Amino acid sequence: MSGDLYAARGLTLALAWFMTCSVASTAAVVAVAPRLLARRDRRSPALWLGLRLGPAILSLAFVAFVFLPSYWRYEPRSDAGEGFDLTLTVLAAGAAAVIALAGLRAADALWSARRRTRAWWRASRPLEIGLATIPAFAVDVQAPIMALVGVLRPRLLITRGVLVALTADELRAAVAHELGHWRALDNLKRLAMRTAPDLLFVTSTAAAIEARWASEAEHAADRQAGADEASRCALASALVKIARLTPPRTPLAQPISTLVDGGEIASRVEHLLSHPAPGPAVSRTRLAAGVSMLVAAAAYAPLLRLVHEATEILVRTLP
Repeated sequence: MSGDLYAARGLTLALAWFMTCSVASTAAVVAVAPRLLARRDRRSPALWLGLRLGPAILSLAFVAFVFLPSYWRYEPRSDAGEGFDLTLTVLAAGAAAVIALAGLRAADALWSARRRTRAWWRASRPLEIGLATIPAFAVDVQAPIMALVGVLRPRLLITRGVLVALTADELRAAVAHELGHWRALDNLKRLAMRTAPDLLFVTSTAAAIEARWASEAEHAADRQAGADEASRCALASALVKIARLTPPRTPLAQPISTLVDGGEIASRVEHLLSHPAPGPAVSRTRLAAGVSMLVAAAAYAPLLRLVHEATEILVRTLP
């Protein structure tokens, strides 16, 4: 088999495996997610982020770290008799379409964010706020909006409506909330969920998971801002004021984090004023991750052989 044919066949098989993994993992998430979504207890945003990105991460990781090393190690380059099977070619074409659509969604999300903020930039001026460790700008717009925009170079936009409506303590707490989004890289996570190359995005489960992540991300940013009772009360007051002045919104698909777009204002205010207990320690999670890595390392070489044998069986049996 020539070098070009070897590479082309490897790419076809890689895409076919990607599509197979994507279908299987998407089906698993669709089956499991409704039970988790039905529970209303507070959970870490990382759970919902992992659930939403799981199919894409698992599919990409399997291809990059399992199939491709297996193909490179065990597939003979001299076998000239193998061609391109119809089923594998169809699966590969489907995977290529999924990846291309993810790229288009990325471009659309970034363009939508730029279009949404373009008018704000034209009416903005630099703003000095003591707590802000990122560039802040005052926007000469009456609508009460505070937004963290951008992924690589985040900037904080605060409209005249917010500056007028909030007291100094409320404004300080609201800025601390947006800085919580910045530290958590929430805009990057929004973009990743929007552009994940998977089949989950066509299901209603994806939208439900993203909405729950947005809600939990807002609660997490609230906790970052509410270091003491005074700041929690100030943030709760700011949320109520802005929510009263702002029409209801749905969580944004663009990489933009705003003060109230995550929804559930009543729940957020209740948690701020009820002194919620700190979240559980992560020592067990780290221990489980360490054990999983050791098991994966021990099983890696046999897994490569197993995947190559499974690939050969599929190539021989599929039409």
